[in-house]
Amino acid sequence: MPGENLSRDEARERAALLSVDGYEVSLDVRSAVGAAQGEGPRTFRSVTTIRFRCNEPGASSFADLIAPSVTAVSLNGRDLDPSEVFDGSRIALEDLAADNELVVDAQCAYSRTGEGLHRFVDPEDGEVYLYTQYEPADSRRVFANFEQPDLKAPFRFEVRAPEEWTVWSNGAGERADGVWRFAETKPISTYITCVVAGPYHYVTDSYERVFEDGTRLEIPLGALCRKGLAPHFDADDVFLITKQGLDFFHDHFDYPYPFGKYDQAFVPEYNLGAMENPGMVTFREEYIFRGKVTRASYEGRANTILHEMAHMWFGDLVTMEWWDDLWLKESFADFMGAFANVGATRFKDAWITFANRRKAWAYRADQLPSTHPITADIRDLEDAKLNFDGITYAKGASALKQLVAYVGQDAFLEGARRYFKRHAYGNTRLGDLLSVLEETSGRDMAAWSRSWLQTAGVNSLTPQVLLSAAGTVDELAVVQEAAESHPELRPHRVAVGLYRRTAEGALERYARAEVDVEGPRTVVAELAGAQAPELVLVNDDDLTYCKTRFDATSLATLREHLGALTDPLARALCWSALWNMTRDALLPARDFAALVLRFAGRESDIGVLQMLHAWTGSALVHYAAPDWRETGGRLLAEGALRELRDAAPGSEQQLAWARFFASVASEEGDLALLRGLLDGTEKIDGLDVDQELRWVFLAPLAAHGVADEAVLAAELARDDTASGKRHQVRCLASRPSEVVKAQAWAQVVESDKLSNALVEATIAGFAQPSQRELLAPYTEKYFAAIERVWAERSIQIGMDVVRGLFPSLRDSRETLDATDAWLAAHEGAAPALRRLVLEARDDLARALRAQACDGGA
Repeated sequence: MPGENLSRDEARERAALLSVDGYEVSLDVRSAVGAAQGEGPRTFRSVTTIRFRCNEPGASSFADLIAPSVTAVSLNGRDLDPSEVFDGSRIALEDLAADNELVVDAQCAYSRTGEGLHRFVDPEDGEVYLYTQYEPADSRRVFANFEQPDLKAPFRFEVRAPEEWTVWSNGAGERADGVWRFAETKPISTYITCVVAGPYHYVTDSYERVFEDGTRLEIPLGALCRKGLAPHFDADDVFLITKQGLDFFHDHFDYPYPFGKYDQAFVPEYNLGAMENPGMVTFREEYIFRGKVTRASYEGRANTILHEMAHMWFGDLVTMEWWDDLWLKESFADFMGAFANVGATRFKDAWITFANRRKAWAYRADQLPSTHPITADIRDLEDAKLNFDGITYAKGASALKQLVAYVGQDAFLEGARRYFKRHAYGNTRLGDLLSVLEETSGRDMAAWSRSWLQTAGVNSLTPQVLLSAAGTVDELAVVQEAAESHPELRPHRVAVGLYRRTAEGALERYARAEVDVEGPRTVVAELAGAQAPELVLVNDDDLTYCKTRFDATSLATLREHLGALTDPLARALCWSALWNMTRDALLPARDFAALVLRFAGRESDIGVLQMLHAWTGSALVHYAAPDWRETGGRLLAEGALRELRDAAPGSEQQLAWARFFASVASEEGDLALLRGLLDGTEKIDGLDVDQELRWVFLAPLAAHGVADEAVLAAELARDDTASGKRHQVRCLASRPSEVVKAQAWAQVVESDKLSNALVEATIAGFAQPSQRELLAPYTEKYFAAIERVWAERSIQIGMDVVRGLFPSLRDSRETLDATDAWLAAHEGAAPALRRLVLEARDDLARALRAQACDGGA
């Protein structure tokens, strides 16, 4: 990574000096197949022509390129010596003219880390697949360019590929004389250009729209995946969601989709969920489901499809100037994913998922020492990479949901429409959006922005209820608190709901009031005189972003009657609040687990149920007192098995409980049941143990030493696919053996032979909660290795190693002290590396506080 960083100041200086008229990029990827060229990385030829202007003739600047070698560089017809002008990441450009032409002929490297042009060999059939992934700054690994979002330009790509391959890019393409040539794009940023190439399975459809003025829009649609996944590919559902989304955004944005065709590629070993390349969106192929999954998985895929589609306007058509305003695209896309899911598709409960799952991500990120405002201070590209986080996405989306409540949906959408038309194909800052929202809403957006976009931290809202002698509400107030480190008390538009049990025992809302919460205490006058509540739910309907707390009566009600809450969103909000209390050491982990065991079986929303399973697993592993873990694990396994047997045969709930049971199984009898379900000697009515579920059951068997290498090899032979290989690698690394751990550590830390997907799988298997003592030697090794790993490996692999191998399971004061010692001794380490270690330290300190709470300390 040294020399590859780009600072905000450098980018601003270059943007002030240069403007780009266009790129012509020629790639020859025929080297992707066949034998490698010998020593060193496998490479491909990349020839780039950039036409650009300089408003200060005679000035100097630089172009970006990360490549093993450069064959030739020409600037305005002058041949430059590559050894003099190229340093491995930049090409020096001296004595620029007013109008310039730069031609760079380079040998670029195929990637094994998912950054740049990734090359994947399918173990099932030996076929080779390529795709690009660039955000925030990896297009320079594929072609020479000016790698920053505000130097937009049109692009023309041409690609030479093996004869039997198909190639896709942002524009429509045709093959002639052995070369794929693609239509010139609209002006776009470098990080959203894209090439996908290989023998992909490709399905087509089309979308048509006639607008009120009679104009017709036709968009060719395509969806592609590896041939090995074709039998599982439900392209019809992908196209259904795509068409529903296009209709929805055309209805609300009043700006026709501007990028011609709309292809969607599901690609292997993808680091992200998806990427919004205009005309060629890429997704991780795990969105193609090889086995039975719940409705929540389909909803999640639909949300991602719509999130990326929203980017065609928020991010691609109008792009932030620099990564400070990353939220201008990601927060909007995250909000629009749920907004469009509810408004256009069969997933009408998407706001429940948002409240329960997305916001949990935001709440965690916003309480870390690295928390930052939604509009962040991004000094360089390493900062940018780490800011694709829960704050930029989910907190930003939550703030926009609050903004809709604040200004009204009509004003919000009209502001978006004006924003698109005013800044199409351009770049913007925060003020550009706020100005149109002020126009459409008549509100002063500056104060709202200061509170919501330019400060960090999450507020807590707690109800205070005073009852009259007659048993009615005398006064109900909302108390707002903030952490000392981030003391901002924000304005919140909230709904406060009052709940009581009916004669039939259902816990239902009987009164509701919306109020603007400001300052430390706000009285909700509209609820005075109401019947005394058994439960007060602040932030009912999830209008704002906050941690919801409960008064003593409400908490007691939830302990006894949480399952009686009839409204699924209210129930999800209560679960979320209880989980936040557990993380904040206000509710013992064993109490949270008991609530899940008592009430989760009644949960109708499958996404909420699966989130509860994930939270409960975390509570057991990280937040339970050490002396209760064994008991807690046994209780959870017993409860999960009971719910599994009681669930309707073949239901989503049955599948979810089966997966949770496997995740907590450790007793001999439970492991024997899993073995029996795998070999057919045990049956649970309606439970189809398909290949994906087989790997789920094998994971605990491997971690507890029941499934050995031979068993895992036999399972791979049964599922000799890329997915099967990842599962096998994870299971192999999870076995309880000193030799296994040493081998896994060496493969990830001491070698760069594994691809990104296999690094991820190995890390996932390495650290098992049942193997805390076996992992003891790796605390010291971790702190001795991470600075070297960060310096030598790509930023993606560096992040995976630093986050994934942190000794969180060695949850003791000694590990906390070791972390502090490393931080004290490495004050000069890369800021992004220190941020990752600080975040892991904070998680560990939080776990220790929660363990003390659970143990009664």
